[in-house]
Amino acid sequence: MSKTYNVAVVGATGAVGIEMIKTLEKRNFPVGKLTLLASAKSVGKKLKFRGADVAVQELTKDSFAGIQFALFSAGSSISKEFGPIAAKAGCVVVDNSSCFRMDPNVPLVVPEVNGADAKNHKGIIANPNCTTAITLMALYPLHQAFGCTRIFASSYQAVSGTGAKAIAELEKQVDQVVKGQPVTKEVYPHQIAFNVLPQVDSFLPTGYTKEEMKMENEGRKIMHHPGFKASVTCVRVPVYRAHSIAVTAEFEKPITPEAALAVLKKAPGLDVIDNPAKNEYPLPLYQAEKYNCAVGRIRKDCALENGLSFWVSGDQLLKGAALNAVQIAELFV
Repeated sequence: MSKTYNVAVVGATGAVGIEMIKTLEKRNFPVGKLTLLASAKSVGKKLKFRGADVAVQELTKDSFAGIQFALFSAGSSISKEFGPIAAKAGCVVVDNSSCFRMDPNVPLVVPEVNGADAKNHKGIIANPNCTTAITLMALYPLHQAFGCTRIFASSYQAVSGTGAKAIAELEKQVDQVVKGQPVTKEVYPHQIAFNVLPQVDSFLPTGYTKEEMKMENEGRKIMHHPGFKASVTCVRVPVYRAHSIAVTAEFEKPITPEAALAVLKKAPGLDVIDNPAKNEYPLPLYQAEKYNCAVGRIRKDCALENGLSFWVSGDQLLKGAALNAVQIAELFV
């Protein structure tokens, strides 16, 4: 009989938690027993796994006995409190929050980029920011081949990145606008329906948001590239699922679209959809619920020396979160 592992999902009822459960099942992760953990208000709620109902239990200090993998997606404060407890109980913790990402003792991992880093863990491994992970799926193979020095990027981020309430808000606002009713706002500071908001996360004294700086800070750590520079504008768009990023990258070596395509076509976890003559390019609508990210609109940049512009799109609940976490666990199986 092949070895199985007891797995806990912390934040099981959230958007990412639900995707983690689906991903464990779809990828046939060798789960012996699945434990679903959440706050007291979700206790007793049932979620399906392999055709059976699994009841949600309350997350406590004693939740991790006998568990080998704990996948966390319940926010930074929960990770900060319970991540070290789970690690001490002998779990390999894969944390989806921003809590441990920049901790020098915690590997920050995209398996296709720096999977080997995961083996140096001291109990906790961090999952990167979703926009960063999706961007690096296309950028890292190009960096390996041509040496990326800096990027300028704009993100087009789906509302599901904010959670289930944001999806409901967009649905409700579209309905209100169509019916000519006043628009109600709770999740975002402005109407998101038929609008774009050039703010994701809170502002820093520099005028950048926290989300915008993650690309540079996390990119440096994941790519082992301390000199990497990224100037990013993160934008929330009225799309339900899947983030897209327009990237202009500058390289040390000369780069052509043809040479870039040859590299990108071999990159793991990435599809190339690049046929402008037929209006074919990655669309968030079609990347939703797909494991692979997609890249297209590949062209020589006309403002930078050794520059390349491209468009990358991916499901931020999957490659940006749940799938990446399960792939990290798979490195140990």
